[in-house]
Amino acid sequence: MRKIINALINTRGNKLRVANVEFTDKIEKVIWKSDEFDWNEIKGKSAKEKFAQKFAAHSSNNNEFDANFNLLMPGAIDAHVHFNTPGFEEREDFEHGTHAAAHGGVTTVIDMPCTSLPPVTNVTNAQVKLMALENRSHVDYFFRGGVRGNDFDDVNRVEKQIEELADFGVVGFKVYVISGMETFTDLTYEQIETAAKFIAKTGKPMCVHAEDKNLVISRREKLQAQNRNDWRAYCEARDVLAEVTAVKRIMEIAEKTGAKTHIVHLSSAEALAEISAAQKRGINISAETCPHYLFFTQNDFDNPEISAFLKTAPPVKFAEDRAALWEGLRKGELAFVTTDHAGCNPETEKRNENFWKVYGGIPGVEHRVPFLISEGFLKNKLTLEQTINLLSVNVSEFYSLPLKGKIEENYDADFALVNLWESEIVSGKRMHSKGKYTPFEGVKFNALIEATFLRGKIVASRNGDAETEIGYGKFLTV
Repeated sequence: MRKIINALINTRGNKLRVANVEFTDKIEKVIWKSDEFDWNEIKGKSAKEKFAQKFAAHSSNNNEFDANFNLLMPGAIDAHVHFNTPGFEEREDFEHGTHAAAHGGVTTVIDMPCTSLPPVTNVTNAQVKLMALENRSHVDYFFRGGVRGNDFDDVNRVEKQIEELADFGVVGFKVYVISGMETFTDLTYEQIETAAKFIAKTGKPMCVHAEDKNLVISRREKLQAQNRNDWRAYCEARDVLAEVTAVKRIMEIAEKTGAKTHIVHLSSAEALAEISAAQKRGINISAETCPHYLFFTQNDFDNPEISAFLKTAPPVKFAEDRAALWEGLRKGELAFVTTDHAGCNPETEKRNENFWKVYGGIPGVEHRVPFLISEGFLKNKLTLEQTINLLSVNVSEFYSLPLKGKIEENYDADFALVNLWESEIVSGKRMHSKGKYTPFEGVKFNALIEATFLRGKIVASRNGDAETEIGYGKFLTV
């Protein structure tokens, strides 16, 4: 039996209690040491000193870990990462990606099917990936299956692949309205509807990259013909209309087929309004957003230090979109926050005068937890309870992940210990992912990760200590 002492645990809203937690690989018992108090009544380092005087209980016992009145939250779950193994590992791999995750308070990831070679579109490919990942992960991981246009020459095969992947234990399925990958091509809306009918039978979600292909490509060709190769041209091609047009079509498919449908990396106020209205009509549709859409606008592309680092698809939008996304999180219209983590070698793929040719991807798995706590909770855009739900609880419930996402008895002893008393300036050089770059370079986060526990063991900590070796992370199924 091990014990974390002197931890602050959220109970509801912005309420906290001091607690000790006893655990093995599972949570055995939460022992409350104080009554509820509100964060806004105690914030400030003097409050931490008062806690230390009142609850002094330091121990040299190796099985006790002093949380030092930092926040203990469920291990975060990032439901949208591209760690690429096997395949495009020159950009990112499972060793580096999961190491970054662990240092970011993340104990579980859901890896995307499209940036592996072969992509996870059938059980044979899933087995190839599983073998390639043996003893290569620092954190627990699930697979998402994929449905690609490459396979639609045989619709019966597509149906069989979906059924078999569902039985294999993938959490859901990814489809693209527009894709830039030859090995994982996009689907027409008609093909998406066919796939949705098959996916609906599994009960698992269909997760959609929603930007209208016809709009994006027709504009891109027109702009390139005019020698428009700047960031503005890229953003014009992939504007709000491109996202809204695709979202509306996907909503129609969701209503028609009954498939549990989820829009990934939502970026605009108008698309969110469409989804919110559809939810009120009873359509089974949800969405996620990412930290970059909650912090940056297109004005930030004018900053040459981060312009290329900020490129992703869809691109960030405008101040009104950013505000609407925060409001969507507050009102529960957005299910959770993911990163769409996709790194590269910035020296070779983020340096090009032609913005169309700059690699689109941000390696964000290490920054999501401190970002959302700093910018959401500590700046009063969200309650602490909402913030933790968006990072852990909602993800686990949406994907039915077993024993993940809560600090409750019999759940996995997965924790992130978050320091709310100190600040940190983001630096790409300190990142643990393979590509050490970020558009958040130089931004101050008023929260930092002290330690991350996975199934009762420290997998990463700020002081460099860890109790596990690479390979401790397990493959899990649903």
